[in-house]
Amino acid sequence: MRYKQAVYSSSDTVNEPLLAELSQETREPPELPSGLGGEPHIPESLSRKNKPCLPRVSELTVVRHFTRLSQMNFGVDTGSYPLGSCTMKYNPKFNDSAASLPGFAHIHPGQHESTVQGALHIIWELQSYLKEITGMEAITVQPAAGAHGEYTGMLIVKSYFRDKGELATRRKVLIPDTAHGSNPASAAMAGFEVLTVPSRDGEVDLEALERVADNAVAAFMVTVPNTLGIFESRILEVSRIIHRAGGLMYFDGANMNALMGVAKPGDFGFDIAHLNLHKAFSTPHGGGGPGSGPVAVRSFLEEYLPVPKLRRGTSGKYYWDYSGEKSIGRIREGFGNFGVLLRAYAYIRALGGEGLRQAARDAVLSSNYAAKRLREKYPIPFGDGKPRKHEFVASAKGTGKRAFDIAKHILNNGHAPTIYFPQIVVEALMIEFTETETKAEIDAYVEGLLDALNKDLSHEPTNTSVGRLDEVSAARQPKLNWRELLG
Repeated sequence: MRYKQAVYSSSDTVNEPLLAELSQETREPPELPSGLGGEPHIPESLSRKNKPCLPRVSELTVVRHFTRLSQMNFGVDTGSYPLGSCTMKYNPKFNDSAASLPGFAHIHPGQHESTVQGALHIIWELQSYLKEITGMEAITVQPAAGAHGEYTGMLIVKSYFRDKGELATRRKVLIPDTAHGSNPASAAMAGFEVLTVPSRDGEVDLEALERVADNAVAAFMVTVPNTLGIFESRILEVSRIIHRAGGLMYFDGANMNALMGVAKPGDFGFDIAHLNLHKAFSTPHGGGGPGSGPVAVRSFLEEYLPVPKLRRGTSGKYYWDYSGEKSIGRIREGFGNFGVLLRAYAYIRALGGEGLRQAARDAVLSSNYAAKRLREKYPIPFGDGKPRKHEFVASAKGTGKRAFDIAKHILNNGHAPTIYFPQIVVEALMIEFTETETKAEIDAYVEGLLDALNKDLSHEPTNTSVGRLDEVSAARQPKLNWRELLG
């Protein structure tokens, strides 16, 4: 045992009491501070008729309550989080400080652009950096997440072929079986038919691709490196096949942590690329957001990007341009998740080009080091022993253990597992160590995986705030709100 994830050591489920249950009727009710500069005016129609029923607790009780709740969860600040394909690297606190500066944190998207020139300058420079990193000519930072970026990209594909008069025939989007699950969902939501292309030894099967790459293809969506951590070594040939058929190449940038500063999607023949700033560029994500999924395109697709587009006038002033007959239109309120954009900007400026390149190299080194240590005990399917990029997928098949039980052991050791994805790997254990993890942390995770093969795992985890759950009952009789849990 390395350390406890929470302050609990029992295998029994811990029910943290609600704050209301800690209330003591003998205590005086809480007094809320008066507003500074006079009481705010609240319209009569919105005013309370009765005082709020607040728990009668001390400030110390409140602090301890929410601190305990935070200890019952797991995050990248409390331990290694090798969440394959959803890069969870350390988020430098300097980035948070930059995003918290009053001049940034207190602005509003409804302000006139003349009052937010500094913020627009940040967005302008970030767009320039991301275009350089992707090898593209134009970009939007509006999309709120990676999947939102995918959907935006598919709408661009749709508008492009509608403009060419080919949308009625180009109905197919090809996606390899190593893709992220959101890819087919995004294509289907845009109205396309999704066709899966099989892989051969971990890479796109070119013969299978040739058979389906006809004039009905609108786009090919592919993640490079793919979810197995394998670089698509024949990606230039893939691009030739798709372009010869008249389709567009779409780059899913969720795994850009392996390539940033090293290789550009534009050089591989891609026409559209989205990036996950909340993965490769060290901004927080998880738990529903916020995120950011900028979409970069080649110049011939620029006119289809969402509006408004950020422009810089001859005087050097920035402004939003709402014109563009061929634009897919606005895809969200505001102009993007500005706090996330700020964090990515701070990260890129802090590292510079060489720093980004070294981060990618270190992430690849971490992955291959762990894979090398595990390979004798855990099979690593596909690729015939080739080096991986930023992540790899091991298999529990043949070990005598289920990936599910191994995951419980990993949780017991204070780490977070990812299992059963991608589905082409039986009993999959997906592992991604970023550049921010130390060798000692990687070794601890590896030792936990090796140790799991020699233990009875049926009662684990015993070291977390919640022990092993009855998943059958949870599936058949789910408790969907906190009131049911109390009952």
